[in-house]
Amino acid sequence: MGIVIDFQDWTVASLRARVAEVEEANQDLIAFARGHSGAVAAIHAAVLAAIEADSLEHLVHIVTQDWPDILGVDAVALALHVGETGLRADSNGLNYVDRRVIGRIMRGLEGVVLRGVEQGHPLFGPAAPLIRAEALVRLDHPAPHACGLIALGQRAEQRFETRHGSELLAFLGATLARMVGRWLLP
Repeated sequence: MGIVIDFQDWTVASLRARVAEVEEANQDLIAFARGHSGAVAAIHAAVLAAIEADSLEHLVHIVTQDWPDILGVDAVALALHVGETGLRADSNGLNYVDRRVIGRIMRGLEGVVLRGVEQGHPLFGPAAPLIRAEALVRLDHPAPHACGLIALGQRAEQRFETRHGSELLAFLGATLARMVGRWLLP
């Protein structure tokens, strides 16, 4: 006579473990979707605020003063050029600069860079020593659009979800580049 082996206990335990894994993955996906949805809403709100600008100075004010609250960051700075006209702006105001200065600022950066840092990019100016996480968005657009760099910084250290965050930030940068071009084009 043969021996009957009962697999029921093992099978039930295995199924329970798999259900728990799926439930955990589901909760992670829901948390990601909520965070991504919030990021999309913040980017949309930032773009809509920028569209309301009626001058270059007003746009720079919106970007450096309003975007930090809208995007949930501590500092926003930018350096852009259209043709031979260059500008650099942070919370302290707007300065016109030689476009070669902007070229030096952009050197070594590609696309969107999300990183934790000991000190923020020099583009942040006086706020740089306080920055612990930054997103640097390089803008390489064909003429007549602006080229340059947008920097968003946080005092708190941050882990980044690179792919989706990069796409949203690239969209934000492309929108800003086109808007700046409206006022800097001859």
